[in-house]
Amino acid sequence: ELNALQEELKPLGFTILGFPCNQFGKQEPGQRHEILLGLKHVRPGNGYVPNFPLFEKGDVNGKYEQPVFTFLKSSCPPVGDDFGTPTGRLFWEPLRTGDIKWNFEKFLVGPEGKPVMRWHPLVNVSTVRADIRNYLIQRYTQELLN
Repeated sequence: ELNALQEELKPLGFTILGFPCNQFGKQEPGQRHEILLGLKHVRPGNGYVPNFPLFEKGDVNGKYEQPVFTFLKSSCPPVGDDFGTPTGRLFWEPLRTGDIKWNFEKFLVGPEGKPVMRWHPLVNVSTVRADIRNYLIQRYTQELLN
């Protein structure tokens, strides 16, 4: 679904950026080249290769979180305060309401570098697609009026 979204919106200047993280159920234990092989052959498998940049693996929460995630999380409201049952599946401390809840939580950053939206990891890609399209239409319309 992410590859399709990237293809559809790329002509509008949109780019997906992927940030692997091993803090959620220890699902990304490998190095970068192993992560790419895992995507291709295991999860999701079937020869999947991302058509968008995939960054080095790093933390998105806690003491060693990457600064980009500190910035994103401080710029958008949390997507909820429930972590479910964190024992044995979330690997950072302390848990904070604004933390990223699980893999595939998404942020939309505008062309000026300002975060404008954030989605819970369980939000369907079709909803994300619609929200992004609406945002782009709104921006384009504002630019025409100015």
